Amino acid sequence: MRLTKSTDLALRTIMRLAVTGAEPCTARQVAGEMQVPYSHLAKVAARLQHLGLIETRRGRGGGLALTATGRTASVGQLVREFEGVGDVVDCEGDAPCPLRQGCRLRMALRRAQEAFLASLDPLTVDDLVASPTGPVLLGLVGRAPGVSP
Repeated sequence: MRLTKSTDLALRTIMRLAVTGAEPCTARQVAGEMQVPYSHLAKVAARLQHLGLIETRRGRGGGLALTATGRTASVGQLVREFEGVGDVVDCEGDAPCPLRQGCRLRMALRRAQEAFLASLDPLTVDDLVASPTGPVLLGLVGRAPGVSP
């Protein structure tokens, strides 16, 4: 299974916010640190806010900050929210698969997908930023893109 770029960016953003605690940072700052376009990060941040995982504040002293819900959020549930529900393969697309009526592969892939997500369910955002990841993320904070520590 391959995650979409939006899901990947959502996970990295929420991890980034988790290591700096209540200290807000701007979406432009996070986009620069993650080396992604601001427009992509803004869309992901809006979705994370809608899910109640981050809060956004405008104006001086504003920015993005992780909520208490975001800190304890299940990684599996976050991936489900961003990836949506659906089959790993598209058996009904433009050229429907001739095996779709009696295929066992589709169910096997669906079970594998759920097992993948279930293995992420017990993990929280706090778990993801435990050492050694947290200190590495802190090293990225405030560093200009392309500059090594």
